[in-house]
Amino acid sequence: MAAQAHYAALMSMLTPPGMGGKYRITGDKYPRMRPPRRRGRLVVVVVACGAVLGVAGWGTLQLIDVFTGGGGTASAAGSKDACSTKASPAGTAATKPPTALPKPAQITVNVFNATTRSGLAKTTADELKRRGFKIGEVGNASKQYDKKVTGTGVLLGPASSLNTALPVLATQLTTAERRTDAARTGPTVDLILGNGFKSLTSQAEATKALTALTAPQPTPTTKKGC
Repeated sequence: MAAQAHYAALMSMLTPPGMGGKYRITGDKYPRMRPPRRRGRLVVVVVACGAVLGVAGWGTLQLIDVFTGGGGTASAAGSKDACSTKASPAGTAATKPPTALPKPAQITVNVFNATTRSGLAKTTADELKRRGFKIGEVGNASKQYDKKVTGTGVLLGPASSLNTALPVLATQLTTAERRTDAARTGPTVDLILGNGFKSLTSQAEATKALTALTAPQPTPTTKKGC
């Protein structure tokens, strides 16, 4: 018994100063020295990892929006509407003639020859008459235009004819130049044939142009890039 007491006293001397209780060395029981659990640091690490993953996911979504155009279904619907083909009401209004155009039978045309080819005015006047126009004077052009018209012809009339009779007559010779004379009065217009004249526009093309002029159709418009 004395030996055991002596052994216990010896073991107690091995206990570090300030420690006791469960940490006291008794000889038959040795304390296990473990570092305290650092739960606080573990929580911080978990929260930080969650934040990093969240930011990475948000950044990925932003990149997807940049490369795909974003918008999902709404964007696709918008693209469909933007690329749809439809007639423009504004375009329809713009293509309508500013005033009521006269019919060929309401237009009197003087036909003058400014070339050196004889009989050109007569044959052209006869063709215009067959196409429904009234014919006025037929002959050689005045000195102002005689042998001075290098193109196919000149359509000449008063200022009031610029948007009425001249466009209708122009359907018969689409390459002719249009001019107005402010000092001129009366409803008649002139067709002055130039050196480049060979024949009137074909009747089929002239009829097509006249139909488009008097009853223009709206043109469908499609946005570029669709």
